[in-house]
Amino acid sequence: MLWILCLALCSLLAGTRADPRALLRLGMDVMNQVQSAMDESHILEKMAAEAGKKRPGMKPIKGLTDVKVKDIQLPVITLSFVPGVGIFQCVSTGMTITGKSFMGGNMEIIVVLNITATNRLLQDEETGLPMFKSEGCEVVLVSVKTNLPSNMLPKVVNKFLDSTLHKVLPSMMCPAIDAVLVFVNKKWANLNTPMPVGRAGTVKYVLTSTPTTTASYIQVDFSPVVQQQEGAPIELPEAGAALEVPEGYAEGSSQLVLSAAFLTAELALLQKSFDVTLKDKMIGELPPQTTKTLAGFIPEVAEAYPKPKPLVTKIKINKPPKVTVEPGKSLLRLHGTLEMLASRRRGRAPVSLFLLEVHFNLKIQYSVSGDRLQMTTSLDSLLSLSRKSSSIGTFNEKELTGFITDYLQEAYIPVVNNVLQVGLPLPDFLGMNYNLAELDMVENALVLNLMLD
Repeated sequence: MLWILCLALCSLLAGTRADPRALLRLGMDVMNQVQSAMDESHILEKMAAEAGKKRPGMKPIKGLTDVKVKDIQLPVITLSFVPGVGIFQCVSTGMTITGKSFMGGNMEIIVVLNITATNRLLQDEETGLPMFKSEGCEVVLVSVKTNLPSNMLPKVVNKFLDSTLHKVLPSMMCPAIDAVLVFVNKKWANLNTPMPVGRAGTVKYVLTSTPTTTASYIQVDFSPVVQQQEGAPIELPEAGAALEVPEGYAEGSSQLVLSAAFLTAELALLQKSFDVTLKDKMIGELPPQTTKTLAGFIPEVAEAYPKPKPLVTKIKINKPPKVTVEPGKSLLRLHGTLEMLASRRRGRAPVSLFLLEVHFNLKIQYSVSGDRLQMTTSLDSLLSLSRKSSSIGTFNEKELTGFITDYLQEAYIPVVNNVLQVGLPLPDFLGMNYNLAELDMVENALVLNLMLD
């Protein structure tokens, strides 16, 4: 009985676990930006400026007054992943501590040291954002030099080290690690902020669970929320196989993987924008859009309209757009209706000639601009064409295949590409610049191989 209960519980848990629809794999190339975070925050300089001030918990240095810290060396930061925990960090730096010694003269102490700590990766319970928290900070002295007379060095310096530096430096320098992590954690702040997709709605990157750390990378799984501007969230379609980063990328590199199911949900926001009414008589290299041109394919049109009338074309997408991705190729599948009407003068409503059901594929070319994924399409194939209604009698709609194909390519696809110019938002984290990303199409997913400046 017990094993049946366990099996049922495991099945329930498996059924409620959300599979990620987007994931971020952060290699050491991205995480090494902690170096720039320390530079940007100028935290060591700030700590040096505060060193001479009296602060709670700050022990005075015995035998040394008017303490100042200067000549901070540019820190060298070494990081390594700690599986299941986060990142081990070692900051190597040096500085000169000055002050008035107990002998009455000016004293200089040149210190080279390593600050080490484990930065545990967690998920903030209030915000749901990733966050690093420092643990086990230690300061290890590499070397110490002073301007004391050489005959005093062994006795005085050893006592000084034992009774002062080992006690004082951790309280002076470990707060630098915490301050840098505060600076780094702020660079996650906009990760789950809703980002607009034109005026159609928003996309929010929500963490599926606490990020995981392996020996080679940190992985952040997302269950994105695609929200209509006025309406319910769009349910993401089944993603199929589990989303993962394909093999073959360089050791330590970073990738963002977006599932085809997620891209499909985002384009569902734009479905209404794909509905258009086209009235131009001259379109690209197409022949004039009149009943006379149409009569060349359907003789019945000439009988109904002996005198040429301008055409009006209405295209409506009735089913949510669907994105498919396979190695080297991605398609946007559109299913809807195409209605052709004959214009009439004096403001009278145009008359419908026929209504066709159309199913066609557009080939997608991806690119990145700023923090947006861009798409440009071209006609791949007209899959099906069937007549739903006609005011000019029966006709063989297959005769229109070439005409409709050319019309979609010349008249409709520019409309689609114009709609897609809004771009799809990419996750905002650690100040990532996506412009250098290399894009790959794999089975059921688009991969952005993140490249740094």
